[in-house]
Amino acid sequence: MSAVIENHHDDHHHGPDKGLMRWVLTTNHKDIGTLYLWFSFIMFLTGGCMALVIRAELFQPGLQLVVPEFFNQMTTMHGLIMVFGAVMPAFVGLANWLVPMMIGAPDMALPRMNNYSFWILPFAFSMLLSTLFMEGGAPNFGWTFYAPLSTEYAPPSVTFFIFAVHLMGISSIMGSINVVVTILNLRAPGMRLMDMPLFVWTWLITAYLLIAVMPVLAGVVTMMLMDIHFGTAFFSAGGGGDPVLFQHVFWFFGHPEVYIMILPAFGIVSAIIPTFARKKLFGYDSMVYATASIAFLSFIVWAHHMFTVGMPIAGELYFMYATMLIAVPTGVKVFNWAATMWQGSMTFETPMLFAVAFVILFTIGGLSGLMLAIVPADFQYHDTYFVVAHFHYVLVPGSIFSIMAAAYYWLPKWTGNMYDETLGKTHFWLSFVGVNVTFFPQHFIGLAGMPRRYPDYALQFADWNMVSSVGAFIFGFSQLLFLFIVIKCIMGGKKATDEVWEGAEGLEWTIASPAPYHTFSTPPELPERSMA
Repeated sequence: MSAVIENHHDDHHHGPDKGLMRWVLTTNHKDIGTLYLWFSFIMFLTGGCMALVIRAELFQPGLQLVVPEFFNQMTTMHGLIMVFGAVMPAFVGLANWLVPMMIGAPDMALPRMNNYSFWILPFAFSMLLSTLFMEGGAPNFGWTFYAPLSTEYAPPSVTFFIFAVHLMGISSIMGSINVVVTILNLRAPGMRLMDMPLFVWTWLITAYLLIAVMPVLAGVVTMMLMDIHFGTAFFSAGGGGDPVLFQHVFWFFGHPEVYIMILPAFGIVSAIIPTFARKKLFGYDSMVYATASIAFLSFIVWAHHMFTVGMPIAGELYFMYATMLIAVPTGVKVFNWAATMWQGSMTFETPMLFAVAFVILFTIGGLSGLMLAIVPADFQYHDTYFVVAHFHYVLVPGSIFSIMAAAYYWLPKWTGNMYDETLGKTHFWLSFVGVNVTFFPQHFIGLAGMPRRYPDYALQFADWNMVSSVGAFIFGFSQLLFLFIVIKCIMGGKKATDEVWEGAEGLEWTIASPAPYHTFSTPPELPERSMA
């Protein structure tokens, strides 16, 4: 505790060097949460610029801006940066800021490891981005880096890509261990697991997923490294290996990974909707069990990404039905959010707008996912823009909108100032329109047969691609408004009161979970023996 307190008071009193070193050496969960959030925002803008290069190229048929090779590098880097650099670090940043405060802990359980797990990331991503300037160029094999494209036919920079992936994995594992230990060991006295806010629950489950699957990713990139440099043949048919083995190992990591990118979002939305509906969350227990069910099922459906590789029919049937089963707990969640809003005294401040948009658009993404689970249909959808539309509907209005909702919702708590509500709503509507104009038409061109990851396309796809590209630029540039709003809020503005959201509880989390035995504003009454 004394270290935490010292750290708090070291803040601003020792000139510029001390100011910089405060951020480099900090073990304070709020500082580290802030670092994660700024880092993820920089990566979001970086990956976003790459997406805009892709959409500018696809604005009309023919080759406009870039050579096909560079187009492939952009699709690869965009995916890797958005998944590992933008979405995941943002959620870890939110966990750092909020989990200790929500469970009444003084800090994260392992503060020095917390600092280390952040500072690995800038080096990992600098290395990944540096491959753009290497001989042979950046990785060009897609964010799923299927062998043999990523082994036998990869540019020389693939080795640096592998090292960068290892570093990201190490960071994720350390961050997750920290979250688990903090939640299990540092809860306020009297707070049982079923008293925790749902954001804490979703992160506890997410952390277990990360600890389980990150070593699998490390394994698959290590096997790639061996194939490239040490003469093994894990993924080379010529040496007795199998390229499909790569897909199995990758997706055994990759499918839980996509849930890692959405579970914390469920927690955020479960905190925001009750606040602005002014009602307790409907069905808290069922939300916890639904989250755990989704996490469990995420491990046993991986091969639905590989229906076209020539699986036995029994395998296809199993993975089809198991995948459809995920719709059940997900449906429970959507029902509970709708029931929470039902007959609530709703107001639509910016966080609520993002949260409601999340529920509607994430559901659309879930329904297209259900379509993709149907094996004979998937044979047609596979590797078309329909798949791109599907996963962007869960990742952009899903993960990204929830992160933005969280930023608006907790900014007053973090900064002590209110953000500009008018600008916030403007940002929401620009983003909402931009996202839908970008990704909804991709369902159509996908169903019409346009394959993904090509820089050129047949003439009949031109109109919808033009619409899609216009939407992408609207969405992309509206994020500069978000940056302005956040900086403006940090710099000053109307002071936030103790009860930030009028009519809502002061401690937002008390209504996103069962009423605790106490409000934690006064110490709980403890049994005699535990006072010792």
